[in-house]
Order: sequence, then structure tokens, then C-alpha cells
Amino acid sequence: MSGTPYFMEVRPRVPEKLGRLDELAHNLWYTWDRSTRTMFARLHPALWHAAGHSPKAFLKRVHQRRLDAAADDPVFLAGFHRVLSAYDTYHQDSRRDPLVERLGENGLIAYFCAEFGLHESLPIYSGGLGILAGDHLKAASDMRLPFVAVGLLYSQGYFAQTIDREGRQHALYTDSDFDDLPISPVIGNDGRLVRIAVEYPGRQVWARIWRARIGHVFLYLLDTDVEDNSPADRDICHRLYGGDRTTRIEQEIMLGIGGVRALAAVGLSPTAWHVNEGHAAFLALERVRVLTQAGLDLPSAMEAIAASTVFTTHTAVPAGHDHFGEDMMRHYFDAWCRETGMPFEALMALGQGNGDGSREFNMTALAIRGSRYHNGVSAIHGGVSSRICAYLWPEIEAHENPMTHITNGVHVPTFVAQDWHELFDKYLGHGWMQRATDPQCWARVHGIPDQQFWSVRQALKVQMLHLIRARVSEQCARNEVSGAHLDRLLKLADPDHPNILTIGFARRFATYKRATLLFSDLDRLLRLVTNPACPVLFIFAGKAHPADEPGQAFIRRINEVANMPEFEGHILLIEGYDLRLARRLVSGCDVWLNNPIYPLEASGTSGIKAAMNGVPNLSVLDGWWGEGYDGTNGWAIKPASRMSNPAERDAEEARTLYELLQDRVTKAYYDVGPMGYSPKWIELAKSAIATLLPSFNAHRMLTEYMEKFYVPASRAHTVFSGDGYAHARSLSAWKSKVRAAWPGVGLRRIDPPQRNVEYGQSLHIEMALKLNGLEPDDVRVELIFGWSRGGAETPIQGRHYHFVPGHQLLSGEQVYELDLHPDLCGKIEYHIRAYPAHPLLTHPFELGLMRWL
Repeated sequence: MSGTPYFMEVRPRVPEKLGRLDELAHNLWYTWDRSTRTMFARLHPALWHAAGHSPKAFLKRVHQRRLDAAADDPVFLAGFHRVLSAYDTYHQDSRRDPLVERLGENGLIAYFCAEFGLHESLPIYSGGLGILAGDHLKAASDMRLPFVAVGLLYSQGYFAQTIDREGRQHALYTDSDFDDLPISPVIGNDGRLVRIAVEYPGRQVWARIWRARIGHVFLYLLDTDVEDNSPADRDICHRLYGGDRTTRIEQEIMLGIGGVRALAAVGLSPTAWHVNEGHAAFLALERVRVLTQAGLDLPSAMEAIAASTVFTTHTAVPAGHDHFGEDMMRHYFDAWCRETGMPFEALMALGQGNGDGSREFNMTALAIRGSRYHNGVSAIHGGVSSRICAYLWPEIEAHENPMTHITNGVHVPTFVAQDWHELFDKYLGHGWMQRATDPQCWARVHGIPDQQFWSVRQALKVQMLHLIRARVSEQCARNEVSGAHLDRLLKLADPDHPNILTIGFARRFATYKRATLLFSDLDRLLRLVTNPACPVLFIFAGKAHPADEPGQAFIRRINEVANMPEFEGHILLIEGYDLRLARRLVSGCDVWLNNPIYPLEASGTSGIKAAMNGVPNLSVLDGWWGEGYDGTNGWAIKPASRMSNPAERDAEEARTLYELLQDRVTKAYYDVGPMGYSPKWIELAKSAIATLLPSFNAHRMLTEYMEKFYVPASRAHTVFSGDGYAHARSLSAWKSKVRAAWPGVGLRRIDPPQRNVEYGQSLHIEMALKLNGLEPDDVRVELIFGWSRGGAETPIQGRHYHFVPGHQLLSGEQVYELDLHPDLCGKIEYHIRAYPAHPLLTHPFELGLMRWL
């Protein structure tokens, strides 16, 4: 049409009877309350889908007559009032977790992360890190924790994915209309938008602050698309994980430094700070700057801020940690160094890597040096991380350094499908959701009649198959695939006959996740999936980063095998992996497959979500599954020997996978009884729920963070900030003294070792230490006594005994004494060591200094 087009948006007027729809649309509580989402969808199902399941966007577009009709519809009003009742009950409940009291009167936890995966209606996430962060916030809301989160508001979240006929992934980026998102700009008391400024080289960059409400907690998001900024600076937060290394450091400066300033701008003063992955580690530098500007010296400022900071790492490979070159760091932080008085070399030392001589600034190193509480996200990953980061505590054995673990958990209300609720209410009792960590509650799952349990499982599978058929049909239509071929592709994905064993694999297509391990022996796979007595359907979904060519090659290979005539209909590759599809897959598949390279899976949470819905896992014993598998709740692929080369490893683990599929999985599923299902399978599915849900839910995870980290960090904040930061000053001075003296500290034994003693006999041991100017109480001498259960690298499983300072020798050496009363018999091993000790240390080995006899 000729002429100049003009645009306007006509918004409907919400009837008074439905006035609180807007309140519901602005609170991401709806992300885990399906009744709320269903209520909006009923107004206009097609528009709900077109609006990306965003209540706020939906309310801007729904026709006035539909709202007016709903206001006069008693059925809709009844549902609306039920939703409001549940909403008000949740938000008016003032009961807090008992741990909250231990945070102190003004306790506040601040959680920083580069992405948050709360729901598809707020697309500022890419994968597991974001989903985990979203679950962290939801659980904090459920527990009524004093909790606030900080992130970046991206115009372009992670890309939408399409896959063409050749299996090539196409990344589609679209800009979000912030007015459609469940967020609001923060307005100050003067009625103006609240903004913060961050210093970049030669300029200031401004950021607006937005706020999202997630039940009882708030998420603050920074947006640099501000008129006062240059075009380049307006694009800093344009795309999640987009751009080059310059974009990455500028985003991380805004997240860390800008995030601290944003909390100050809205009047919040956290007592515990959580850096979730290294992207936000620059917050340590901003907090140090604030304290030095107030007159505190640099070492004391570092002690003060680190004592109240938690750092969680989510990667199991050294290359997965962000790092920046020396020239780039000088460019961006030269002014910071001048302002704080820290020499540039000292700043670079905070990010010093693994001692390989590299001049790269490692964000994980900064995060660890700027914190006193550090963890991986599973037991296996905690061990891996302690070894990766061992260079930070050079004289401490990896298993004893301060790196620990808290295994990830999943938010039960978000990922346990609504279809289970009525059944759980009946057989577990009302309030089962509040008893998520109670094993006795979940043991009652075994009392659910098999037929009813199977009916729910099949209903979830039907819902999944409907969505898969819709996605595949849309994909094939765009790729100009014939209707006849579409029918052949979907022959086993039939909602009317959902009795085909369906195995799901959906996650990021990173190389270490080995999406194509299943295709190691196509002849064997073909015999397995086309057995007429027990056919199998495999469903693959996931995205590869646009810069990850090997990951995209996996997608092409899956597409290639799926299009082989002999595999037609038995392998489906679904495009457009998102949270909605993920929820359907983890609840609707029969088996959840995961075969990463051990030990590179930090945790993995998709398998937890599947297990919560009665979907057994078939997985390599890595990440969370290394703790969750018990022999009754799924199947385990034992990792091949670490001595194997990659080809041998893959061959051995693929063989195990085929054997399990053939001998265990298919036989259990198709061992169908007279009622049309396999009792063995039902027992397996029930066990998956009963044994895994109580241990791997987000409430348990948050409770651990509170007990291990947040409460002690908050208390440390009070201690270190009190009396003009006196304790921070004294501890930093003591550490400086110890570090200077430690090279001259020596340890020797005075008494001759005895090889044989009688049970009950006392053994007096004396050690002489050259303290090199340290006080006797500055050093702890310790004896470790017990049985060795392996070689030289295996830690002793035994008791620890502390020596007491005695007299001083003429040589100036300090004597330490111990009267040992062995209470074990047999060949016992013991070791003696010395290390610095101070009552204000968070971890006894945080200095990384040790002397062994």
C-alpha cells in the first residue's frame, strides 16, 4: 500500500471484575502455577501461543469483547477466583524458613548471574545455568528468604532455532519488546527512572534498572539501551552471550560493577553475596573500591568483601572459564587501579590462572580470591573443581582445599507436571509440595495403584506426542516435505497409540555430551529399534551455540541418521528447543538418556526433572546421577577406564549403552501384563520419584546453601564490618605476616618413631618448629591417624589430633607435643603436618600453606 504507514497500539480495557489480571501478569509466580497460565490461555488459546505464553503481552492484545465476555462468564470467574485465592494464600503467608532467623535482623542475600531461565515469557536465558538460576529464585520465594537477584536485560535472549532439510541449524534472533515482558522500570521517589553509571575507558555508560517479581523475591535487571549512551554502548546488553571478547568483558563489567551499584541505588545492602559462575566476579572489585573510598586499606577491603561472598562454578573443564588478556584488562581497569591505589600487577595477580605463565586474567580465579565459600554443583564436580582450582592453594592436597560441592536441585512446582497433583494429593496427602525433602512422604508413591499411575504417565506422553507432531509438522512444512513422508516420520509418535518405548535426549549440543554416541554401531542400533516385538522411538532436541561448529555437526549427523530409510520414524530431531518443549519432554518420555564424557557433566538437571515425573534415567554415572543412581531407579553406564583413549572409551560406553537398551530397558518396558502395562516398569518409575525427588529438589539445595554458605557469610559480614572493620584489618595483617614468614618455617620430629605399641599404651610425640618470627598460636601442628585405603594419592580415612605448644628449645625452635592413645589395631598409618591457624579464617586451609613432615 502506498503512502506513509502509521502505527498505533490499541490496548483493551480490563473489566473491573477482572482487574487483578494485571497483577497476576506482572508476577512470575505464574511460571510455576499452571492454573494461572491455563486461565489466561482459555481466554484465547491461539493468541496465548502467539504471545509466547506471556500474560502481560497477552493482555495487551486480547480483544475487548473476550475480556467482557469473561467478566460475565460464571465458569471463568470461578476459575479466576480460585487462582486469586491460591495467589493470595501464597503471598500472604508470612511464615519463613527457620534458617532465616540465623541470617540476622538485616540479613539479605544477593544472587548475581548472567542469565535467568524462569519461563519462556522472559527470554533472558540460554540453558542449564539460567534454568538453575531461575529455580534458585523460585525456591528462595517458597522459603520466604530475604533474597534479591541481579542480572542483565538482553534485547535478544538466546536464539530461536530452525533446522533445514540437510540438518543445518539456523539461529534466529529477535528483539524483545520490554513492554511485553513481565518486568517494570524502577521509579525513584522523585518520579524518575532509576539509573546507574559505570565507568568504561574514556566514558560513562548508563543503565536503567528494571525489576521482575518472582513470588516473594525480586530480580533486578540492567539495560544499557539508554539515549545518553553511544550506539555501541547501547548494544552492550543487546544479546546474551553475543559479540566478541570486548562485548563479553563489557557485559561482565556491567553485571558485576553495575549490579553492585544498582542494589545501592534501590536502597539494598546485602549481607551475603552469591556469584553464580564467574561472569559476575567483577562485583568483588566494585565492593573493594567502595571500601577503599571509605578509607579502608586494600588488603583489609579484600578480606572484608571475601568473607561474605559465595562463588559457585558450573563448568568441569579449564577452558570453560572466562579469561581476558592483559592489554584488555589494562584498557578497562587502569582507572580503577588509580582510584583504589592497587598496582596493575596486583590486580592481574587476582586473576592469575593455573601458573602456566599465561598473562590472561581468569574470572574464576578472581571469583575464588574474592570469596571464601566455593562450590561445584555435584559431588563429582566438586572433586573435579577442587583439582582444576588446586593452583589457588598450592600446598594443599586437592581433596582438602576449600572447594566443596552442593548438588543442584530442581524446583518441584515448576517441573512436576500438573497431572500428578490430584494423584499425589490423594495418596501422599495434601501439602506434599511443602514436604518435598521428606523421604517418608515420597515413599508413599509406591502405594499409588499401578493402573492410576500408568494412566497419568500415558496422559503425559500423549501431551508430549501432540506437541512433537505439531513441531515436526511445522518443521516439515517449512522444509517442503511431503505429507506422505511426514506420515512416515510420525508413524510411531502416535497419541492414539502411545505404547511405543520413547527415549528422549534433549539438551545443549556440546561435544562432551556426545549426542551421537547412540550411532556408534548403526547395524546394532537398527536391530534394536526395529524389533517388531519391542520397537523404539528416539527423540532428540537441543541447540548448539552458533559458534560451535562441532556441536552443529552433531545436529547434522542426527538429521542424517533420522533420514536414512531404515531408521525412518524411529529417530526424530525436533527443532526450536525451548522451556515449553523441555517441560513436555521431561514429563512425557519413557526414558531419559544422557551419555556425557565422564567427568565433564558438572551436574545436569534435565534428568532430575524427568525422574520427578516418573521417567527413569539411562545415563553415564556422572554429575548428579553419580549420587542418584541406586540400582532401582534407572540404569547406569559405568564410565570407561580413564586410561582408555577417546575412541576406546566411546566404543566401550556405546557397547554398554546398547546392552542396557537390549537386555534391560526394552525387556522391562515390553514385559506387559494383562492390564496393558509392565508392572516392572511401573515399579521402576515409582522408584525414580520416591528415591530422587526428595534429594534433588531446589528446597534441599537452598537449605544447603543457607546452612553452609549464606548464614555463615552473613554472620561474617557482621563480624568483619563491625568496629570500623577491625577484624578485617587484623586478619589481613596476620595473613601478610604469615605469608612473609612461611618460606622460613621448618618442621622436624624430636622423638624417635616407635613401630610397635600395645593397645592402650600412650605414645608421646614431640615436634620442633622453626617459626621464623611467628607466634606458637599462629601455627597448628596436626597428626592424621588411620587406615590408608589406597595408594599414595588416596587420603587417609582417620582421626585428626592437634599438638599443643610446649617449651622453646635453645635453637629457638618451638616444641609442640601430643600424647596419642591409639584406639585402633592393625597396621596403622599416620602423618604429621603444620599449617597457619587463626580463629577468623573461614576455612582452615584458605591460605594454601602447609608443611608436611
